Amino acid sequence: FFSGQGCCVTMINEEGINVDAYIPRKCSATNQLITAKDHASVQFNVGLVDENGVYTGDYKSVAFAGFQRKKGATDQALNRIMLKENILREKGIETEESKKRVR
Repeated sequence: FFSGQGCCVTMINEEGINVDAYIPRKCSATNQLITAKDHASVQFNVGLVDENGVYTGDYKSVAFAGFQRKKGATDQALNRIMLKENILREKGIETEESKKRVR
């Protein structure tokens, strides 16, 4: 059966699970929809690590549209997103943990 409001109709089975064949993605840098025909778009997972640098099994998914990659702005956008999510630290900024390791 179909459920949804207005323009966005989704197909949900009897268990309440979304069974749409195509779920559109959004560009992580611009929040614009990535179309099905955008073959230059990419999506990848950035692994999360603990304070010792060991992979935790969790990850953060990011997607970039082809036009964003064509502009050459993907690298800067990825850094901005990872800084905002506290996955990446700015160079030169020390935390209490890193100060303890140096001493």
